Amino acid sequence: MAVTGYVLGIILAVFLLLGVRVISQYERAVKFRLGKYVGTLQPGLNWIIPLVESVEKVDVRVITLDIPSQEVISQDNVPIRVNGVVFFRVLSAEKVILEVENYVFAISQLAQAALREMTGKAELDTILAKREEIGQRIREIVDKETDPWGVDITDVKIKDIELPENMKRAMAHQAEAERDRRAQIILAEAEEQAARKLSEAGKILERAPAAMQLRLYQTLSDIAAEKNSTIVLPFPAEFIDFLKKK
Repeated sequence: MAVTGYVLGIILAVFLLLGVRVISQYERAVKFRLGKYVGTLQPGLNWIIPLVESVEKVDVRVITLDIPSQEVISQDNVPIRVNGVVFFRVLSAEKVILEVENYVFAISQLAQAALREMTGKAELDTILAKREEIGQRIREIVDKETDPWGVDITDVKIKDIELPENMKRAMAHQAEAERDRRAQIILAEAEEQAARKLSEAGKILERAPAAMQLRLYQTLSDIAAEKNSTIVLPFPAEFIDFLKKK
């Protein structure tokens, strides 16, 4: 009798232990009883009826999912390869289990389709310049589709855009030509400013003969600083002023 009670105690202990489920803080567990949904278990220590009830755990943290590289023809007929990344989190553990077979795979397929659609509708310059806007539009599309599944798409980023080699060379030549054009414009503006300043200086010197003479002496002094230079003045500068007055 004692042995029977001991065996029953062991069986009961094993039965109780088989039903113990520990749910982490970042998880939720969907509970089924004989295949029917009966509730969602919260974080902590939980117990289910072994062989009668079962659970499926769902991670409710933000999940990062790569969007594989997609070959796309842009609106201006340029073949490119684009990839990206989508960030999402589960808002309703029971919906992602009951409404869709594999929610991670489904989100991946939706993101790929939306990426091809949005980049195919835009020209290459738009894709290169407005990645954030295109990513936001993709997020809106995927979020709308996954809303019935209890999933929130928090963000979509376009990571890499691969161009054909001939397009890369053409863009490099275009960028170089643009740099040359800007350099020529800057040089022309600098020459224009210098000419304007010289013209203003000439007018000032013209109104002040003494300043003109001082400038002449300064120039002669600069020339004399070179030891191999010889300056010959056939007549003094005052004589030139005297002739002008005649």
